Amino acid sequence: MSITSVLITGVGGQGSLLTSRILGTLALELGMDVKVSEVHGMAQRGGSVVTYVRMGDEVASPIIEEGGADYMLSFEMLEALRSVNLMKKNGKIVLNVQEIDPMPVIIGVQEYPKDIKQQLKSKVETYFVDALSVADSLGDARYVNTIMIGKLASIMGGDKEKWINSVKQCVPEKSVEKNILAFEKGYNL
Repeated sequence: MSITSVLITGVGGQGSLLTSRILGTLALELGMDVKVSEVHGMAQRGGSVVTYVRMGDEVASPIIEEGGADYMLSFEMLEALRSVNLMKKNGKIVLNVQEIDPMPVIIGVQEYPKDIKQQLKSKVETYFVDALSVADSLGDARYVNTIMIGKLASIMGGDKEKWINSVKQCVPEKSVEKNILAFEKGYNL
């Protein structure tokens, strides 16, 4: 029985929940069982958001245990580092290189780590994506998550059209065209 576990990390407002919905929709479209679990910190205030998506023949639990994630899709560097212990040794991380200072950094009691890329690369295969720059070129930072999903799709594989259909089903109708363009840009990075 094969199960794929995807960990989504970021801070509130980056689109983690929409991303989990898209992955859940994809799993259902592929005829898989899927379980999704969301763990919110102070999400509405820019705090940590972690979402687990597990899909396969039969999924008993939505929780990803330490060393159990096949993939991580992370919208923020420090959030990826905080969750890297959940990755399998042969797992893959798709990481947006954006840095968002947490409160301890903002108030000056801690510094943002400088060596996050090196730490992650030493533990697991990591793909660095400047999704915010790509989204800005499309005219809206809200496309970061769809760009990241496109990159994840290129790494995970599978039927690209099913990925696109899942995006179409989950984003607002007025933004479908731009989201598909964002997906394609991420896919081709």
